[in-house]
Amino acid sequence: MSRALSLRRSVRAFHHYHHHANPHSNLVKALSSTTSPNPNPNRPFSSLSPSPSSSGAKSRKYLGYLALLLGCGVATYFSFPFSDSAKHKKAQLFRYAPLPEDLHTVSNWSGTHEVQTRVFHQPESLEELEQVVKDANEKKQKIRPVGSGLSPNGIGLTRAGMVNLALMDKVLEVDEEKKRVRVQAGIRVQQLVDAIKDHGITLQNFASIREQQIGGIVQVGAHGTGARLPPIDEQVISMKLVTPAKRTIEVSKEKDPELFYLARCGLGGLGVVAEVTLQCVERQQLVEHTVISDMKEIKKNHKKLLSQNKHVKYLYIPYTDSVVVVTCNPVSKWKGPPKFKPKYSHDEAIQHARDLYQESLKKYRPEVTTAESSEDSEPDINELSFTELRDKLLALDPLNRDHVIQVNQAEAEFWRKSEGYRVGWSDEILGFDCGGQQWVSETCFPAGTLAKPSMKDLEYIEDLKKLIEKEEIPAPAPIEQRWTACSKSPMSPASSSAEDDIFSWVGIIMYLPTMDSRQRKEITEEFFRYKRLSQTQLWDKYSAYEHWAKIEVPKDKDELVALQARLRRRFPVDEYNKARKEVDPNGILSNNMLGKLFPLPDTI
Repeated sequence: MSRALSLRRSVRAFHHYHHHANPHSNLVKALSSTTSPNPNPNRPFSSLSPSPSSSGAKSRKYLGYLALLLGCGVATYFSFPFSDSAKHKKAQLFRYAPLPEDLHTVSNWSGTHEVQTRVFHQPESLEELEQVVKDANEKKQKIRPVGSGLSPNGIGLTRAGMVNLALMDKVLEVDEEKKRVRVQAGIRVQQLVDAIKDHGITLQNFASIREQQIGGIVQVGAHGTGARLPPIDEQVISMKLVTPAKRTIEVSKEKDPELFYLARCGLGGLGVVAEVTLQCVERQQLVEHTVISDMKEIKKNHKKLLSQNKHVKYLYIPYTDSVVVVTCNPVSKWKGPPKFKPKYSHDEAIQHARDLYQESLKKYRPEVTTAESSEDSEPDINELSFTELRDKLLALDPLNRDHVIQVNQAEAEFWRKSEGYRVGWSDEILGFDCGGQQWVSETCFPAGTLAKPSMKDLEYIEDLKKLIEKEEIPAPAPIEQRWTACSKSPMSPASSSAEDDIFSWVGIIMYLPTMDSRQRKEITEEFFRYKRLSQTQLWDKYSAYEHWAKIEVPKDKDELVALQARLRRRFPVDEYNKARKEVDPNGILSNNMLGKLFPLPDTI
């Protein structure tokens, strides 16, 4: 997927880079000016009138001060060079100042969180990782584990120091009989799937993208969809953790089960995950069926859709009644793949969005509608995917509700003309093109059991859509709804001791389709209003808790205290903090986010 980071055997490949100074070659010239004598100078304390010569000297003195001030301003401005692509950022002068060569900038994929650090380790072996952790613990130097940088909230980032396992990406052992695989935790999901497919096995489920490191996707409680399938941490059979206090330990259901279950969704605070053994399943082809429905039909068929499909998700389009239903099931051994000829070609499906873009250009950017300027500055829209075209449409006026509604209607039309079937391997079919950079909030809440769904999941969506319309939120599509079975990991948002419980996951979104800093700031502010309204009106009502990779730490102290109390009601915070103190007494694996969400007793 184009949105993912591609980690290679280079520090740069992890989405971090050096800032190099680019001294301005031109000298700042001295400023000078002339002026006429002041015909009416201020009255002096002395009753004597100043002589012409003393008056001229004062004027020259103040002119000198002025020239010095202007010179300093010009010198300061040209001391901070910008690339052409960063000219719009000159308002944030000091943020983009040249940085020392040993200072790395590390950001998450969406560019919503960024830190600078001088400490960024990338060990290539278990022995190197053990030494990094040992040295850091002795120095009390933070080395927060960070994966592919895909978490929307930057949960792995800290300026104090990080360790990344992108270079520890090997498959160590494959057990075809038990369908298990042991891997180094830095291997990316797509790498792993490609490596084990010749053994006839694959992962049980997938998140929307494939570029996460295995260690990261496990630690944050990531999930796919399917009411019979648990979150990804449930696929973990055992883990090897490199800890500051206990050195390297292996945990499983048999070896230290209490720590094992906590560490499966440990948020990187209970040791650096070095190796993971995963339970896999037989590799198989799936049939994906996409159809447009509405809430009335969904309510009629919801129980059947959850129970009869291996994978199912709903994509709601705000300000419309359209619901995109996507189901995935194994290809029938008897019937084979379905024979289906789509009614519309891809070009026909996307044409409405193309037409809307051309019409919108006439309104928002008439200067590029001429053939000459369009050819120079605009890419051929016929070469863009729908998500790329949606980004360009939203970028024209991302916070104009009426414009966003038009874009949503174009999306509903695209899906209506994209109904049909697709056949492929599970790792190909279960992915989802999420679009460009974005803010996202995803909540998880109980939805009854597979035998008896509570229907709270659909009530949540109805309340959310009413909220959007009442508050006139410029909410783009889609609102994504997925389901999982429960997890036995106590820190998972889908944690439950009842094996038949199911959970619904709902994600809201606002795209960041522009690099203009002012526009991104405005979108960010509107997104957090959207999220805050959802939180205050829905989360407690439905016992909803945020995905660990998407939770944001409040800046307001009262809101932070309320969040800490709320997390305590759902998760075993005391047990988690006790384990943190045991394996990491100096807190070198923690960062600002972890410390604020789960403050230790001596820091409260």
